[in-house]
Amino acid sequence: VFGHIYLGGLSLMKKGVISLISLALSVTMLAGCGDKPATEPSGGAGGDAPKANFKVGMVTDAGTIDDKSFNQGTYEGIVKANEDFKMEYKYLKPAGTTEADYTKEIGNLYDAGFKFIVTPGFKFETAVFKAQDKYTDAKFVIIDGTPHSGEEGAAPVVKENTVSIFFAEHEAGFLAGVATALHVKDGQAGFIGGMEIPPVQKFNWGFQQGVTYANDNLGTKLVINKENVVYQGTFDDVAAGNQLAAQMYDRGVNVIFAAAGGVGVGAINEAKTRVQNGKDVWIVGVDVDQYQDGVYEGDKSVVLTSAVKKIDQAAYDMIKAETEGKFPGGQTLTLDATNDGVGLPEKNPNLSEDILKQVDDVFNKIKAGEIKVAGEQGELIK
Repeated sequence: VFGHIYLGGLSLMKKGVISLISLALSVTMLAGCGDKPATEPSGGAGGDAPKANFKVGMVTDAGTIDDKSFNQGTYEGIVKANEDFKMEYKYLKPAGTTEADYTKEIGNLYDAGFKFIVTPGFKFETAVFKAQDKYTDAKFVIIDGTPHSGEEGAAPVVKENTVSIFFAEHEAGFLAGVATALHVKDGQAGFIGGMEIPPVQKFNWGFQQGVTYANDNLGTKLVINKENVVYQGTFDDVAAGNQLAAQMYDRGVNVIFAAAGGVGVGAINEAKTRVQNGKDVWIVGVDVDQYQDGVYEGDKSVVLTSAVKKIDQAAYDMIKAETEGKFPGGQTLTLDATNDGVGLPEKNPNLSEDILKQVDDVFNKIKAGEIKVAGEQGELIK
């Protein structure tokens, strides 16, 4: 989650599934944006992708462009779009994480002609709220957030030059919980979150529900105790993640779902150390496929699977929409199981074919509405 936690880029477990926002947007775009002029004519009969005549800028959130999370996932989507649409692009890293810091870099991008600006994370909400009015000829994409004034109780305001994108983290967490329970079978699971904010909480709540579903329906006996569900409070304290994971493993936890950016990296490091010392422990990654981050020997990884949000695809699809004159300005989009916006990584080397089949069955039940995953705490832990 953030510095976010997020990274993206995986199609679900099913190969060949049409990727996501194109599905989520196909109806809205046709209905709401078909009358907007294309920014550039699509390439002729040869079917070449239209070439973008606009520059794409990104302002990073806390963390770096290679944070194995939100920044990286967003940036990878922009780089991928560049391969197809040949637009100029760049990112700027603010000096801090205040509204003023973000506003300054948005202004710097605009002044340099980068008028399609992508911002990853809720911390950009108030900066984008002001920028969408100040720079009316620019386009803004805010991922995991919605523009508002920052005043208590302020309503979201998504102007025609802005699109707000959210994900159903609870559904991704649920699938990861089911997969984890099926693999570990019994013992204990834990959760380490970064900041206690909705996207992180929903991962946690979904994971708990997934474990419970597997215990009730698929013969597993995985337990989550209250003391093993914690929010560290940041997305960049690697050492704290290491320490929290060590404490949980010492309490007998077998697998930890880490939705915490750099804090999660610390947890992964602790798991690697333990596995190299002969312990049988696991990590569940978040936002993107974190398998490679958990590699400790050859291609063996401590990352069992990851609860994925297709952040890169979200960024890519918004740029693609703009090249086609179909930017869904004024809209708030939610990417979930129904449009393949969340799921598990395409490849899961640590999960058996049988487990993947069972998880896929659960995914299809969520898609069909047969399983409802709550996005609220209810009776769940934290």
